[in-house]
Order: sequence, then C-alpha cells, then structure tokens
Amino acid sequence: MTMRNLEWADEEVEQLRQAGTYMELRVLESPQEPRAVVNGKRVINLCSNNYLGLTTHPRMKQAARQANERYGVGTGSVRSIAGTFTLHRDLEEHLARFKHTEAALVFQSGFTCNSGIIPVLAGDGDVIITDELNHASIIDGIRLSKAVRVIFPHRDMDALESALKEAHSARRRLVVTDGVFSMDGDVAPLPEIVDLAERYGAMVYVDDAHASGVFGRNGRGTINHFGLDGRVHVQVGTLSKAIGVLGGYVASTEGLRDLLINRGRPFIFSTSHPPAVTAACIAAIEVLESEPELVERLWDNTRFFKREIQNLGFDTGTSESPITPIIVGEPHTAMELSRILFREGVFALGIVYPTVPRDKSRVRTIVTATHTREDLEEAIAAFRTAGRELGLIADSVAV
Repeated sequence: MTMRNLEWADEEVEQLRQAGTYMELRVLESPQEPRAVVNGKRVINLCSNNYLGLTTHPRMKQAARQANERYGVGTGSVRSIAGTFTLHRDLEEHLARFKHTEAALVFQSGFTCNSGIIPVLAGDGDVIITDELNHASIIDGIRLSKAVRVIFPHRDMDALESALKEAHSARRRLVVTDGVFSMDGDVAPLPEIVDLAERYGAMVYVDDAHASGVFGRNGRGTINHFGLDGRVHVQVGTLSKAIGVLGGYVASTEGLRDLLINRGRPFIFSTSHPPAVTAACIAAIEVLESEPELVERLWDNTRFFKREIQNLGFDTGTSESPITPIIVGEPHTAMELSRILFREGVFALGIVYPTVPRDKSRVRTIVTATHTREDLEEAIAAFRTAGRELGLIADSVAV
C-alpha cells in the first residue's frame, strides 16, 4: 500500500537499491552469541558489538531477573520527576569509580548522550573542533549547538593546532573526538590531543563507545589506556556494546553532572532505564573488574583474526582494535561480499555510503572474547572463498 503524498519514499528506496546502498534489517532468532540464527540460518556472527559476550553472562542475567522481581519492568517516569531509582544512583557511582572521575550520569543511549551534552558544553560564542570521522551522534550534537564548528582532517594534529590557534578569541573551545573510530577501528592520538588542548586552554571530549570494555585496565577505555585519567574533561560511552546492555553515560565532574540534570534535554524528557537494564549494567562493571581474562581473550582473538585476514591479502585499513574492516571499494562489491559470506555461514554486513565514502565501502567485522578458534578459522575460510570468487584476493593464497 502506498499512501497519498508518500510515493516519493518508494522512489527514494528504489534509488538506494540501484546505487547498491540499500540496507535491510536482518532478524536474529537466537541470543547475541558467536554463533547465532539470522534470517533462519545458523551463522558465525561477526556483526555484534558484544565484545566480551556479556549479553548472556550469568551474573548479569541473574541481576536483571532479581531487579524485575523487586522493582517491576519499568520506572514509569523521567528521572527528574519520579524515575530516579536507587539502582540508577548505584550505577552512576559504579561508573564514576570505574572511569576515575568525580561523577557520572546515565542517558538513554550513547546517541542521546552526544545530542544532549554537546549543546550544553558549547553554544553561541564558542568553537567546537571535531575530527572529520567522528560518529554521527557527535555530528548531530554539534548541529544542535549554536557553536561554530571546525572540522579537522582525521587524526591530523597540525590541523588541530591551527584550529586551536584560530579559535583563541572564542569564549570556550571544545575538542571532540572518538576514542576508537567505529568504521575504521583506529585510535585517536589522545596524548597529543590532550597536550594541545592544555596548551591552548581547550576542553577535551572523548566518546569512548568502542573503547570502554576493550582498552585500558579492566576495559576502562582509551583515556586510561594512555594514562590520561584526570586530564580529559568529558568521557562519554555506551552501555550497549562491551557492557552488553543498553544506554549511554557521561563521566566528568559533579558540576557538569548537576548542570546536565537541569539542561540535558534527552535526560530531562526521556523515561529512565528499566530496573532490569540498570541492574545488569551494574553487574557488567563488576564482571569487568573481577574477570580481566575476558579482555585478554578478546585481544587474543583480535590478533589472530586480523593477522589471518591480512595474510589472505585483504585491505584492513589502519585498524588497531577488534573492529576489522575489509575495505573493497564500491558499494555493490561490499554488498556482494556480505551476501557470499552469509551463504558460506558468516554474518558480516556491508557498510556503504553515507556511513563511509563511496570508494571505501567495506564489510566491517568485530570478533569477541567468546568466539572460539574454530569459529574464527571457519570465518577466515569463508572470507577466502568469497575473496577468490569476487577476485579480491589471489587464487594462489595458501589454504
């Protein structure tokens, strides 16, 4: 059925199909595990952000069940009226200790963190200086502010310094960067960024969505990884990736927390996290602190998979993390690679424009701590088959 005056939507969808950039939803019929049932087929799952396998960790499932029994399935209110439960306060205290900051505040998602926090930090008369490959939620957060936006080339510290010099007369200067960049898997040069910001009197804002639970001691993130605790003004992260549940958070000072409670629009106008979600997040932090072997296993799997994929001859770009892109060029090629991989029993989606440049289309993979060596070897064999079929790697590559 096509409703009158919405025919244009069908036309635009067809244009996406013709361009090779149309994305359809795949349906999981099983838990988010290394091997999952997707669209009715059991496959090796290389799409999930479930880095440590915490979505099915027994301690977290138990915490969620107990919270449901005690508090019910929802909170019935926004935090600023009647929706702040003891569990929310406990989670924020856990996060602040974990991130080595004075305070933390939980938002409904990582996206709402960036769209709600950035406009509070910078406005009319301020300058936001942002890496060109920062996440879409950062871009939208900057658009919602009234600050001047300056975009510097990816990881280019000379360009960042020039932008800081030019912004010397601004009321406030805010440097924003991802800790780990979600499509390329490379890491921001945080020591250099922090040094420059301190030299020019700027604030530093790091979105550690793909680093929390992955980098640093017990997964504390890139700030801890580089020994920069106490030198980064604002740390943002998600509770939906390595933490394995849902939500986002900001870790900073008591003053900023109090200000965001009063001015952070997504926080003020969204119902708070259900008790089961909040309790599971608390349990996840406790697991990170008590089971460091999960992070070690994640990195062992990452090194093995990355090495073997590179040995086949695939282009993995500049990745330094468990995010390993297989860069193939045009959108149609990326989508066809994903299709053949699925046929061979591997779930790894194509990533195309506008998420990445048209000529940098790719299949993005993420290995987890809970993949077995057998899982990864089978996945590598599937990439070998697909790569040869598409002419992306040479037939002479050893089996």
